[in-house]
Amino acid sequence: MPKKISNSSETPVLDRLRQAMQENGLDAYIVPSQDPHQSEYVADHWQARRWLTGFTGSAGTAVVTASTAHLWTDSRYFIQAEAQLAGSAFELQKLTVPYTAEHLEWLCEHLPAGAAVGCDARLFTVSQARAARRKLAEKDIELSFSNYLIDDLWADRPPLPGDEVFELEQKYAGQTRADKLNAVRSKMKVGAYYLVTALDEIAWLLNIRGNDVECNPVAISYFLLGPESAQWFIDPGKVPDRLKQSLEQDGISINPYAGIAEALRQVGAKHRIGYQPEALSVFLYELLEAARWMKTPNLIAPLKAVRNTIEKENLKLAMRKDGVALLHLYRWLEDALDKGASPTEFEVGEKLAGFRAEQEGYFGESFPPIVGYAGNGAIVHYRAEADTAARIHPEGILLLDSGGQYREGTTDITRTVALGPVSEEVKDHYTRVLKGHIGLSSAIFPEGTTGVQLDILARQHLWAAGLNYGHGTGHGVGHFLNVHEGPQGITPNPRTSRGQTPIVPGMLTSNEPGFYKADEYGIRIENLDLCVEKMETDTGKFYTFEPQTLFPIATDLILLPLLSAEERQWLNEYHVRVLKELSPLLNSAEQAWLEKKCRQV
Repeated sequence: MPKKISNSSETPVLDRLRQAMQENGLDAYIVPSQDPHQSEYVADHWQARRWLTGFTGSAGTAVVTASTAHLWTDSRYFIQAEAQLAGSAFELQKLTVPYTAEHLEWLCEHLPAGAAVGCDARLFTVSQARAARRKLAEKDIELSFSNYLIDDLWADRPPLPGDEVFELEQKYAGQTRADKLNAVRSKMKVGAYYLVTALDEIAWLLNIRGNDVECNPVAISYFLLGPESAQWFIDPGKVPDRLKQSLEQDGISINPYAGIAEALRQVGAKHRIGYQPEALSVFLYELLEAARWMKTPNLIAPLKAVRNTIEKENLKLAMRKDGVALLHLYRWLEDALDKGASPTEFEVGEKLAGFRAEQEGYFGESFPPIVGYAGNGAIVHYRAEADTAARIHPEGILLLDSGGQYREGTTDITRTVALGPVSEEVKDHYTRVLKGHIGLSSAIFPEGTTGVQLDILARQHLWAAGLNYGHGTGHGVGHFLNVHEGPQGITPNPRTSRGQTPIVPGMLTSNEPGFYKADEYGIRIENLDLCVEKMETDTGKFYTFEPQTLFPIATDLILLPLLSAEERQWLNEYHVRVLKELSPLLNSAEQAWLEKKCRQV
């Protein structure tokens, strides 16, 4: 369980925040988890909610009033939040529906008519602001976005990251930045500009990578693209001279990060600027009259999501490297347990990072590893800490969800393995999860199919037994970029863009059904699957998935009578491919281990 962040001045901080609220005429103040770019993982500079509450999970919203302090988060973090908020002034509020603004309902119920709620305009998008204002207006509550109260209270706030960015060579990117700029311009309205705020989209567009955010190789910046101009807003000191020259040759000027505000004012005086309401901050939007903005579909995400030929070939290299690192980890763990050692979950995660670091082109983890032994495996986004991690013994099951960042691509893999004898119940649940995984991976579906239509394939065998899991089944994965990327996904929620986006050839999506029994065990099986064209008939094109991940799926947890002949064939063919791809990279002892794990069923 992650430890609580020490904040010895917690009460004075809340007192000072409440005093600032009073001075600004505010009855409540909202502190979200976002940064100005709506990133999933944010730099330390923007971790205001973590600093204020002590809760370290990636998702959560804090609300402070004159007499109360609350934190809303979803079921992934209930156990963690309860532990980290214990003894603090903050009370946990459990979200009923993930990713929703249930704190607004609470404010409507607990604040009087005429009350005022403040927040930081940099951290809320236009669409979030519109929805919040509509909701609060029902109770005649005002929402103010001009209050930057945390800035004055956070005395030792970390600065914005200053690491240099670097160029992702074309042998990895597969396409020049000039070609990418032209592809985006071809989709822009004539005479209009296009503002890019998402860090992964800027990194992809410019073929650059950075080190500003943990696990995500991105750089904090904005990008403004015109019909004949391109402006990148980033700390100029972070751009090496050689890269600066290359960017200028492609017609890209480099400007200070804070210069985006004045640039928008200048450009907006003469041209309309395309934006997405779900991506643009209120702070930037209010710099111009509403008429100067033009709501535009995301022009980059659909391009970025489809791998080009070189990216697909590089991804195979990254998967081989990752498979070797995982093989070394599991062999080490088995050997340690055989010798009577009891390594901790934290040690397993550190060891795996070390094995990945031995691979050429490794850049870092793609997310903090989830090493969940026994009951900890049931905590979906569990993060083991050095002083609280459980010790692993040769009994029960271990869930390990991890990923690496390589120059050649991003990986994300989950395996659940038996460390000793397990019950028939565990095997039954594992086999149902595996059947769902295979059902999704082997699906053949027509052009235009979306993730929400495919999700049932992963859940049907669990549903048949009255079982389910509370997270989505799949997410898009970036190419040496963010491990969670859109626009596509596999989800039961039809209202999200991920559920509504058709899956097309070249998209890389995770396939990760699971089952979790609280306090006892967790099961998840995850590969990254590439969408490929299967056939074309008189009725149209049909697609399927091709697994890219290369590591054996545990067979000693399977109840074989529950597998159909087709499912056995899929599993056996997958293991034949794993053996073929990894064996040339292994010594004889490692090959023998892999052959045993890939035995036919």
